[in-house]
Amino acid sequence: MTGTTDTAGHSGALSEEQAGRILAEMNEVIRAGEEMRALRSEMIRVLVGLGWTQERIARLTDMSQPAVSKQVVKYRTEDPAPSPMELSLHQHDAPWLEGRLWGLAEEISETLGATARCARLVDAFARGRRHFTPRTVDELRRLVEEDLRLRRDELPGAHREAYDEISRGLDVPAQPLAAATGTASVRRALAHRIQRDRLGGTA
Repeated sequence: MTGTTDTAGHSGALSEEQAGRILAEMNEVIRAGEEMRALRSEMIRVLVGLGWTQERIARLTDMSQPAVSKQVVKYRTEDPAPSPMELSLHQHDAPWLEGRLWGLAEEISETLGATARCARLVDAFARGRRHFTPRTVDELRRLVEEDLRLRRDELPGAHREAYDEISRGLDVPAQPLAAATGTASVRRALAHRIQRDRLGGTA
């Protein structure tokens, strides 16, 4: 699989650029503790399931190849083996929708700057000071809704369309995570990156 021609919005496609951005962001905060280290490990498991080579994974994670090899061997001997993850943007389990909401909020925050209602919460998520819970997700939804209502002339229509779709999904009973491939934290991280790339026109 070559990363430069993949389209992230389509099922089964993850570009090297997208994976690189996901892992680069993780590397920046890896020192924050075991939570991000575990997330990186889970992300490696996803890439193993997609058939990525150890060399490619080592380069993107900034890890030594022996360290990656140790994890790859572990995952390949697990039963069952990791299944390739569905990467279509339009999935409806709660972690995926939360990741999309997070990505949308970051796009709004970058467009509007510090005056965005959602900016402080977005920064807290990025720094690991806040975590995804029903309460913080509801708070983020409320702040994003306020930004879209009060600053609609400054934001692209695609932002509102994405929010409406995400909001409808979150308002219906969430599918069990068992119905989707990958842990909640990995699904959130992937959806966050894919949503940002879609809104930014790079997917």
